[in-house]
Amino acid sequence: MHSKQLKVPAFLQGYARCFWTLETDEVDDLTKSFRTLADGCPGLIFQQPGEGVLYQNDKALPSVFLYGQATTHADLRVKGRFRAVGVFFYPNALQTIFGLDAHELTDTCIDVDTLSKHSTLSAELSGFTSINDLVLHLAQYLYKQIASHQQYADEAITYAVKTIVAAQGMVTIPELRAQLFLSERTFERRFKQSVGITPKLFIRIIRFQAALQQMRTQGYAKLSDVAFGYEYADQSHFIRAFKEFAGFSPFQFQKVTSEVMENLSKVAS
Repeated sequence: MHSKQLKVPAFLQGYARCFWTLETDEVDDLTKSFRTLADGCPGLIFQQPGEGVLYQNDKALPSVFLYGQATTHADLRVKGRFRAVGVFFYPNALQTIFGLDAHELTDTCIDVDTLSKHSTLSAELSGFTSINDLVLHLAQYLYKQIASHQQYADEAITYAVKTIVAAQGMVTIPELRAQLFLSERTFERRFKQSVGITPKLFIRIIRFQAALQQMRTQGYAKLSDVAFGYEYADQSHFIRAFKEFAGFSPFQFQKVTSEVMENLSKVAS
């Protein structure tokens, strides 16, 4: 299993975190299982035709699909050889890039080809064999989407998202509303339209991700240090949150998974 993260072009910075590639060398029929973690960000995946297909709950996913916020973990599987290119977006990209109500894609995905009546992205991408050419064409496609939907950017929510991420989830909603002069109802409605989930849930996911990053770097002596460092009431609350967003306890996650790339782990089939 080989994975790589690639930098985004300058014109996509602020919209996408990175491009990534994932491919296997296997030519057998073994089924590989993966688990995604809630990470606070939507994304896009293109699966190279003839190189295997991702399945979720026995449903084959489209050749090129856009997925929204995940409120929990999800299990995927692929049989045999597999090659894909994807994009990790920033949290409110479904609105700022595609002009979509992000809440409509929470915990689900959509075939990108259904978004346009005039072009078929899957057919266009299928014509490339070079990873560099694939990424370049995908970047150009996203740039055209941004140019078409720039008016959908909600500056107040963009500020709120950046503030939550910078604070690693240790910020309160009343603090944010006070800075933005928004009522509770208006703030939650606009946040769900832009990001796809409530600000409270987004804060919880970002805090979990910050704690997970500390675990990845082994920057702690005891698990309770991580829990208290990110203001969980106690270690048991942290473990419950970890299970909710990762599907494993922190101890199980370290023992039975191997991370293929950030927020995607290979698990035993």
